Amino acid sequence: MVSVARRNLFNDKTRLAITLVGIMFAVVLMTAQIGAYMAFVSNASQLIDNSPADIWITAKNTVNVDSAKPFSENKINKVRETRGVLWIEKIAQTWGLMKLKSGGTESVQIIGFDTESGVGGPWRMKEGNIKDVKVGNSIIIDESSLRRLGVKLGDKVEIFDKQTEIVGISQGVRSFTTYPIAFTSYKTAKKFSRIMEDNQTTFVLVKLELGVNANEVVEKLREKMSGVDVYTKEQFSRKTRMYWSIQTGMGLGVGITVLLGFIVGTVVVGQTIYSSTMEHIREFGTLKAIGATNLDIYKIILQQAIINASIGYALGLLFTLLTKNLYERLGVVLILTPKLLISMFFITSIMCIISSFISIQKAAKVDPVIVFRA
Repeated sequence: MVSVARRNLFNDKTRLAITLVGIMFAVVLMTAQIGAYMAFVSNASQLIDNSPADIWITAKNTVNVDSAKPFSENKINKVRETRGVLWIEKIAQTWGLMKLKSGGTESVQIIGFDTESGVGGPWRMKEGNIKDVKVGNSIIIDESSLRRLGVKLGDKVEIFDKQTEIVGISQGVRSFTTYPIAFTSYKTAKKFSRIMEDNQTTFVLVKLELGVNANEVVEKLREKMSGVDVYTKEQFSRKTRMYWSIQTGMGLGVGITVLLGFIVGTVVVGQTIYSSTMEHIREFGTLKAIGATNLDIYKIILQQAIINASIGYALGLLFTLLTKNLYERLGVVLILTPKLLISMFFITSIMCIISSFISIQKAAKVDPVIVFRA
């Protein structure tokens, strides 16, 4: 039966090519959309995910890590009183207006961190050292923003009319909002801020002793402190990702695009398999006349669907991988994890199996008598 499936499938090379192009298009569309979406939401929570802290404390009703609001630093005293706390660090996040060499301006997200511990600072450096921002008005800019800002290491720029030197270049720090991120010392960030007072901060990060349950400490802190929200690292990361996915409509947009890709692939494969089935309908009648069961007929058509899915998926995956660098040059990063690629194979297989249902029903109802008709 497998030989029959292969013979029917490869008999018409043009039809096979059309089928595979349809599947490949669907695979590329779905994989690229999901990969780009994963990269965007990863950027949204990267500051949280790359921190060593177990707990994040924010101002009340802070919806995501980019929408930080200041609150009193005195809250730290109650955190210190809590058992199981190993260390506490503060992050000052604010926004600044950078004057460019071209004469224009650019909004930048400023993140102030403790230069001694490095907590809240860039997690990977290309040039310079994170401790270089200890001196004067100095910042670290990610390499992804250099072309946009028209700057390089050692350049001096103005942020809110304060001359600032670029002393370091980080790697892999991309903002979901697309605005450049500038890391600096905690003290300098507060100097740039127009909304934070001397005794205020925007985030308090807490590291727990080994073996201490983060969820239990979070509940204790929520009972002890008012005017703030307390999250585990995972909870705040998920909250940030969900906010941007839902509020921006990105999640819905990606879902619709993936669904359209699935539908297009199903229709294309369904049409070609149905056409092939009708073309060989007498052969199916012959098989039934010599004793083949409906199950045997199902196997032939499903095998055609699986072969289509396997070849089309391989071509689609190859095309996606080959064009991944092109996407990145255009500013679109794709995260293609093994889990995603395996899932896409099963989705492609399901798409092709669904598309074969009409053909299965048609072939199963064929009357063996058709063989003896002129």
